[in-house]
Order: sequence, then structure tokens, then C-alpha cells
Amino acid sequence: MRAKSLLRALIAVLALAAAPSAARAEMLDKVSFGTNWVAEAEHGGFFQAVVDGTYKAYGLDVTIVPGGPNVNNRALLLAGRLDFFMSANTLQSFDAVANNVPVIAIAAMFQKDPQVLLAHPEAKVTKLEDLKPLTLFVSKEGVASYFQWLRSEYGFSEEKIKPYTFNAQPFLADRKSAMQGYVTSEPHLVEKQAGFKPTIILLADYGFNTYSTLIETRRDLTEKKPDLVQRFVDASVIGWYNYLYGDNKAANAMIKKLNPEMTDDLLMYSVATMKENGIVDSGDSLKDGIGAMSDERMASFFDKMVRAGVVKRDVDFKKAYSLRFINKGVGLNLRPKN
Repeated sequence: MRAKSLLRALIAVLALAAAPSAARAEMLDKVSFGTNWVAEAEHGGFFQAVVDGTYKAYGLDVTIVPGGPNVNNRALLLAGRLDFFMSANTLQSFDAVANNVPVIAIAAMFQKDPQVLLAHPEAKVTKLEDLKPLTLFVSKEGVASYFQWLRSEYGFSEEKIKPYTFNAQPFLADRKSAMQGYVTSEPHLVEKQAGFKPTIILLADYGFNTYSTLIETRRDLTEKKPDLVQRFVDASVIGWYNYLYGDNKAANAMIKKLNPEMTDDLLMYSVATMKENGIVDSGDSLKDGIGAMSDERMASFFDKMVRAGVVKRDVDFKKAYSLRFINKGVGLNLRPKN
């Protein structure tokens, strides 16, 4: 009887191996992942995992749904039309708890938030505090979030703020001003547009220790399909290692196809800047792997946001995230040794 059972099992394995590729593809779990902006290098690891077959190797057929100014992918996640979403930062996770939104952060692809303030070289800014006398071009969202931290932790004044409309011209025209941006893009665009290298102050280096580019999903998915969630997280982590340290040409080609305004030089700049500043791979990720999070850091950022008046003290911030699917050292062998 045992011999017959083994024979049947062997026949089944051989039949699967010989099955047409289309039939095998049907066995992959279909997964949809929504980003929070148009395709760019800051999403590169996810595209990498698609084009190099990493998701497929983990049994997943992943469709990436780009975001944009008129796309609300987080709403699609809540409606069940997406399985995962790329959340901007930890504040969104805290806000979800405060408003009883049934989502949870399960991995943080960026150890550092890429938020920066740019200044003219003539302003002779060498540290964060040097920005205080300058006019600050800050967006409405920035005023409600990181600027409140600048006010509470460093004594910045709202009287210095002017609205930032994602147009660099007011900043370029005023040498006694500073402008918000992402370290991975705006410095490059300013240099291309105005011909000078701006001074860059990365807020993460001064204590603004939110995580960024988090993977978010519905709580029920982590409970009902934990294996699928784990496979998506692990494959995404490996995708990020390969995008940063391997051959990312195919991923960048996919990004440019989805976003024709993206250029090769900006993609190269963004990847180099992420590596130089440890945006993806630094801190806890050096020992726990990309995607790492910790209770201590979550508590630290929560306390800062409470002091800044951005988050209420009674929010149970520990419900905002889970460490279940991360900190396992996945992909550490893919980091270059030197």
C-alpha cells in the first residue's frame, strides 16, 4: 500500500512539472498592491520583484496599481479591491487607529523618511537650526505634520511659513528661503532647473524618526491569510535588495513605461541618494533586514507626535502595526559585503 501511495505521489509531481505554463500560472495567488504616487524609483523594489520573478517564486501573481493626484488607492484597499497599499509614513498608521480604520502596517521599506528642506548655498545653512530665520515653503500637509515637530522640538515659528504648491519658482527667486522636498528628487530637479546644488537638511537625521513607505493591509487579511501576507512581505524585501544592489534596468524600464515623465538620470540619482542616505537600508535593517520595525522606535515617534500636538495621547498606537511578518533577516545575504 505504501509503495502504491508513493507511486501515486510521484505521478502527481511529474504531472505538475509537465503541466503547461499557463496552467501552472493559475496556481499563483493573485495579489494587488497599490502605491501612493505615480511610478518612481522610490517604489523600485516592488517593481523589481515583479520583473525579476521574485513574486512568482513566492507563489504570487502581483499587479502593481500606481497612485497619483486623482487616485485613492487606500480607499480601494479598504473596499477590498486591493490587497496591499504603500502608506507614506507612520502618521497614517496612527491616524488609522484614531479613526478605527481596519488597516495595519506590516513592514517599513524606508528606515528614514526622505523629507528634506532645501536652502540656497548663500544662506550658509549647515544644520537644521540655521533654517529658522528663513522663509519656509511648506505644503498644507507638511504644516500639519513635520512642521509641528519642528515647532515643538526646535522652536520654529509658523510666521515664517509660506504655502508650498509643489512649484520651485518661489524658492528659486528668494535666496533667503527654504523649500520642502524629498531627498530623492527635489535636489536633483533644482540643480537641473537652476544650475546650483542646494543645501540639503534631511529631517530624519535630526530626530524625525517616522518610518516611511510602509506596506499596509487590512487586519482581516493578516488573520485569514497570514501565509500570503508573509510571502508578499518577504518577496518585496528581496525585491528591494535586488533593486538597490543588483541589476535594476528592467525595473526602471517598467517604471518609465508606467510614468513616461520619468528620466534615466533621475532614476539613477534617486537610487544613489537612497543608498547614500540609508533611506532603505540602515539602522535596524542592517541586522533584521529591509522592512524592519521596532516597538521602541514606534513609541519614540508616537511620543514626539503627541508633544507636537499631531496625535492624541489616548491613541493606542501599538494597534497601528505588527512585527509578525518582519525582522527575520530575509535577504541579508543579498547585501554587498563591502
